[in-house]
Amino acid sequence: MTETALAALFGLVSALVPVLNVEVYLVGAAALTADGALFAMAVGAGAGQTLGKVAYYYLGRGALNLPWLARRAEKGGKWTERAERLRARAQGRPLWTAGLVGISSFSSIPPFMVVSVLAGTVRMPLSAFLAVTMVTRTARFLLLVYAPGVAMAIV
Repeated sequence: MTETALAALFGLVSALVPVLNVEVYLVGAAALTADGALFAMAVGAGAGQTLGKVAYYYLGRGALNLPWLARRAEKGGKWTERAERLRARAQGRPLWTAGLVGISSFSSIPPFMVVSVLAGTVRMPLSAFLAVTMVTRTARFLLLVYAPGVAMAIV
């Protein structure tokens, strides 16, 4: 139970503070935790990450005003151009947007923080954003915590 709560808390904080890496946390915690807690830890981290990314979603909807992000967007640059191309492609294409959110959430390509903002910008329904993010982030973390044990069993 404690491992799950800590994974959820770390997932939430790491979703908001990009320099914190939930994957590194989970690998370390998985090495020190009994196999029975791995599933719950992955689900907890997925839930925390999902809740944390909602802030970026609302940033895209315009509900949050962060001056540092507005200044960064005004500067332009390659990320602003790429984000604008994605926004233009996603506008009015809900299934494409959900697919992009799922791929980015699972693989972090393109960066999921940017895609979370994009999802809010194109008005993806929050319920769809939450469902896709929770499923794909949790799948990513399950793969991460179970992969070392599977690899060791094969060898």
